[in-house]
Amino acid sequence: MSGEPIITVLGLGEAGGAFARDLVAAGARVRGYDPAVPAPDGVAGAAGEAEAAAGAALVLSVNSAHDAVDAFRNAAAGLADGAVWADLNTGPPSLKRELDGLAAARGVRFADVAVMAPVPGRGLRTPMLACGDAAGDVAALLGPLGAAVEVLAGESGPAPAGAAAGRKLLRSVFFKGLAASVVEALEAARAAGCADWLRGNIVEELVRAGEPTVDRLVDGTHRHAVRRAAEMRAAADMLDELGVPNAMAAASRDLLERLAAAR
Repeated sequence: MSGEPIITVLGLGEAGGAFARDLVAAGARVRGYDPAVPAPDGVAGAAGEAEAAAGAALVLSVNSAHDAVDAFRNAAAGLADGAVWADLNTGPPSLKRELDGLAAARGVRFADVAVMAPVPGRGLRTPMLACGDAAGDVAALLGPLGAAVEVLAGESGPAPAGAAAGRKLLRSVFFKGLAASVVEALEAARAAGCADWLRGNIVEELVRAGEPTVDRLVDGTHRHAVRRAAEMRAAADMLDELGVPNAMAAASRDLLERLAAAR
């Protein structure tokens, strides 16, 4: 055990705590730090980022995008040359490129790691997409411990930092936007007294969806933009009458009007 590399987890909330516990269960030497959350059983606690990172082969930064740069700067004094800093926070590609530059200046290798599904219930088995010069190191260190890390390939080696974050956020535009539309539609349906009917209709559409669905949605949206813009104007007006905020309906109207104007 004493010869195993140290893996440090910065941020021991829902995701970081789950990763740390699974790493311990897999037999890894784990050190952790979170200013608000005590280290879980089996995780060696630290008084700060630099102490937590001292001597670590791999540091997993799982705090927040807002704190990601400060976490690196606070830990920098403790990082050994050649250590790997993996940022798992959900942030824009520009943040990952900034962290990559900070790491390079410190002699530290960097990986942009995107967590591609909810962590609860999956822990370390949550699918992850990695890029940056140390992406392969992250996969090599975490894979034998049960992690599911896919290295995003570039032209020669891993794709550059920011690519994984970009893919996650592109997926978020679709999936989180879909979820928000469902929530808004059901809220309006409850106000209109037909929530059960609409829920059944949504379930039916999602179950029936297949590979051709994407082409049908995209082609239909462009082809019928004028008519659908008018339809979504009416939908947004109806939600106003029902007293339901209509951010998603209004956004759909605006997008359709933009497409219609470009024809």
